[in-house]
Amino acid sequence: MADNPRTDTARDTDDRDLIEGMIPAGGADAGSAGGALAQDVGSQDDLTRAIDDPEGHDRVTKQDDIDHGQARPADRGPNR
Repeated sequence: MADNPRTDTARDTDDRDLIEGMIPAGGADAGSAGGALAQDVGSQDDLTRAIDDPEGHDRVTKQDDIDHGQARPADRGPNR
């Protein structure tokens, strides 16, 4: 089966080594950057793991978005 021309172009212009070389070894650390929403959900997830379920995970819900001003409550439906 013949390769897609886009695949060949992607292989020929691969910048992975250049991009990875821009970050010093050990310099990339995961964090809770991204605003208060990410920090709050991360903290809530830590509490869930410590207290309730070590294998559990929390994720962002619509109510979290509403609480942080990133979404609005629905103006239609039974709970208006």
